[in-house]
Amino acid sequence: MSWNYDKRYPSIEDLREKAKRRIPKFAFEYLDGGCNEDINLYRNTAELREITLKPEYLTKHTSSSMKTTLFGKEYDAPFGIAPVGLQGLMWPNSPEILAKAALEHNVPFILSTVTTSSIERIAEITEGNAWFQLYHPAKDEIRNSIINRAADTGYPVLVLLCDVPTFGYRPRDIRNGLAMPPSMSLKNILQVFGKPKWAIETLRVGQPSFEILKPYMPKNLDLKQLGLFMNDTFNGRLNEEKIKPIRDMWKGKIVLKGVANELDAEKAIRLGLDGIIVSNHGGRQLDAGEASIKPLARIAKKYGDQIVVMMDSGIRSGPDIARALASEAKFTFMGRSFMYGVSALGKKGGNHTMAILKTQLQQIMEQICCERIEDFPNYLIK
Repeated sequence: MSWNYDKRYPSIEDLREKAKRRIPKFAFEYLDGGCNEDINLYRNTAELREITLKPEYLTKHTSSSMKTTLFGKEYDAPFGIAPVGLQGLMWPNSPEILAKAALEHNVPFILSTVTTSSIERIAEITEGNAWFQLYHPAKDEIRNSIINRAADTGYPVLVLLCDVPTFGYRPRDIRNGLAMPPSMSLKNILQVFGKPKWAIETLRVGQPSFEILKPYMPKNLDLKQLGLFMNDTFNGRLNEEKIKPIRDMWKGKIVLKGVANELDAEKAIRLGLDGIIVSNHGGRQLDAGEASIKPLARIAKKYGDQIVVMMDSGIRSGPDIARALASEAKFTFMGRSFMYGVSALGKKGGNHTMAILKTQLQQIMEQICCERIEDFPNYLIK
């Protein structure tokens, strides 16, 4: 089986290079960078790629299927689109483009609280199949309102983010004025003029804003006031006591994202959550932490029969997805790979990236003689 993609950009790295040329430097660096010295950003992918798989060439093999069932729904592939903040900054209408691609390819799209499209719009595009990621607000009334909006529009899965007790220290964003409070320098304005396609499309669509948070924001905030609002609204650390009332409120599935150790996995099980995403926020929060593949392997082995264990961070390609699945992740998510695709190719970027990843993963499955997604651990070279 094959999927159509632009043969000029057959890899995620091709899309990354195209995106770097196509969008302003401040937007690309926001997407591409990690925190501090980027050590964990690179460690994520490097240590994941140390994993090797065993091919079987003389074994009888009929076909390989990427279909997998997660929380009672069958998906066409074992990967989805991770939540990304400020998506419209990288390319206008990015959340809508990716949500449409996710629907067409029958994989989950996770909407971030701090992205640039509304809960209601993405629910409409995905026909109620998107997941929603909650940045836990400091005020209960805002939390309850956001959760009720997601429930009322049919989101089946609520993702609670636990790895942002503070905003990451990101030198590039500070230099570019994308820290809180944000600012727009002459340097950034000149960068915009150097990327006319991005500028024209942004003018057509409109300046990106925090669409989900608009009902809770005072009107006509300047940039400094916006920074203060964001800091005041999201200044709380998620803990067990904050999760308990959410578990009572939410009737669907709940996933905890940002789990990086066995202790937090145990707490998620004790709280009655349905799944966890082992993640270090793509290396954007703690530069001194482990690559996500390390705790993933330990957690999946110890708790994989008690809770659905998934993974993001460092996964960039079909072979990377295969490595994570062989390490006993039940499902995977990617953020940057899809954002590179949209930033490089606009409206075509979501479907193009999906096609690359599906083609790569299918080829891996055929090569190692793996017929089902759940069989991947059998091919791990330990």
